[in-house]
Amino acid sequence: MQDRQQDSSHGAHHDSPFNALPPVVIVLVLAILGVEVVFLLAKSGFIGQTQGGDDWRISAIQKFAFSGEIFRWMAETGRWPLDQAQRLVTYLFVHGSFTHAVMVCVFILALGKMVGETFSQLAVVVVFFGAGLVGAVAYGTLLDTQYPLLGGYTGAYGLIGAYTFILWVGFGQNGGNQLQAFRLIAFLLGIQLLFGLIFGANNDWVAELAGFATGFLLSGILRPGGWAELVNRMRQR
Repeated sequence: MQDRQQDSSHGAHHDSPFNALPPVVIVLVLAILGVEVVFLLAKSGFIGQTQGGDDWRISAIQKFAFSGEIFRWMAETGRWPLDQAQRLVTYLFVHGSFTHAVMVCVFILALGKMVGETFSQLAVVVVFFGAGLVGAVAYGTLLDTQYPLLGGYTGAYGLIGAYTFILWVGFGQNGGNQLQAFRLIAFLLGIQLLFGLIFGANNDWVAELAGFATGFLLSGILRPGGWAELVNRMRQR
């Protein structure tokens, strides 16, 4: 009886939801929430000389958010100073509010787990940052706006693209309608359109859609055997 209780206790310990998550997903979420913790501590006066969490957030946005104007200047001049080029990825970890950051983390936890378990942990990293990079370039190239791009939604949409690829392949193998794999992205874009009509348009969807496409396309290479298949096709040509 005692042995069974010990086995049950041992099993319960290993059933922790954190044990089921790929470590890289936990790291991404902790990095995002860590920034928010710093803002909260600053706002409470635990760090810094005065209570200024909002000032710290504004300062972080000014320094680390992606700027289309700065990107176009760098592209036109061919000059890529590190303190400005870093914005192509650092914007993923700076959010407009704590709620904004939490919502991004929810997407990363749910979709990162699926991608990490189906492909690999490296795939999660490549998709998240690859989508973030391409999304920022699309935002800076296609739009002429002074509003900065910030938050990890673009990278999260890359994970949505990878998840869509997984569903797309699954439906194909089972003889199903592969268009059903795109229901999630269609739903999310529909929600964004509705909120845009009610509260005003937000051009972040350009970066997010580019991030989604990047995640979907990268999955063809990152899936098991995908790189070898690509190399064989290039050799055949």
